[in-house]
Amino acid sequence: MIETAYAKINLALHVRRRREDGYHELETLFAFVDAGDRLSVQPAARDELRTMGEFGGELADPFGNIVMQALSALPRPQGWAVTLEKNLPVAAGLGGGSADAGALFRLVEREYGLPDNWRQRAAKLGADVPACVRSVTAVGRGTGTELAEVESDLAGMAVLLVNPRVPLSTGPVFKGWDGIDCGPMPTGPVSQIAREGRNDLEAPAIALCPVVAEVLAALNQTQPWLARMSGSGATCFALFESAEMRDAAGKAIAAAQPGWWHMSGNLR
Repeated sequence: MIETAYAKINLALHVRRRREDGYHELETLFAFVDAGDRLSVQPAARDELRTMGEFGGELADPFGNIVMQALSALPRPQGWAVTLEKNLPVAAGLGGGSADAGALFRLVEREYGLPDNWRQRAAKLGADVPACVRSVTAVGRGTGTELAEVESDLAGMAVLLVNPRVPLSTGPVFKGWDGIDCGPMPTGPVSQIAREGRNDLEAPAIALCPVVAEVLAALNQTQPWLARMSGSGATCFALFESAEMRDAAGKAIAAAQPGWWHMSGNLR
């Protein structure tokens, strides 16, 4: 069986407060791109994981990988040999590991069904995993695990992802948040939330990784409908009103910055 681990982007991410447990209360609008990593599975005597792809070598500990953790979290009558084609950069704000786990959940669901408490099992693996299991547009609250799926008027919109090939860990970015609540996420159609929303982690991410500002500036020069950093960075995305505009932007950025990673797709 084969499944795509769809890249996650945050069309908006509003951080509201630091919680006593060390996490942050936030409001976010999850969306997913129809491209990402690729998982394939086949029956095996025991669970095992093989990594390949451009970023496969960056997963140094396959037994500690979130895919193996997801395998352990879901009961099955037999082992699975999983091959993970890692096309998304690591520590990039795209929920790559969470997307991989979400794809594994969908594979288990396809073959055996999921236990009733799959959401709790997913949340234990990471705050983004429950959203990545369904990989549809959703509003996330709490730490991002309290989900409300929403109909998206941006479905099918052309999207370009750009990463400067600089990993950026989530923890330090959240730690750098200034603690100021700048207000709730807007309500209304997905397009309105995206347009009027913001990403409160952009400033601390840029402070840690200044090249993020260069990526955003480059994207904004391509006349996108919207350009923003995703998650805790360093990946930024741009939405375009046509695939032709997206592809032209991708070519321009690749020519100007050949060292940057980029991926094209459409919003699911």
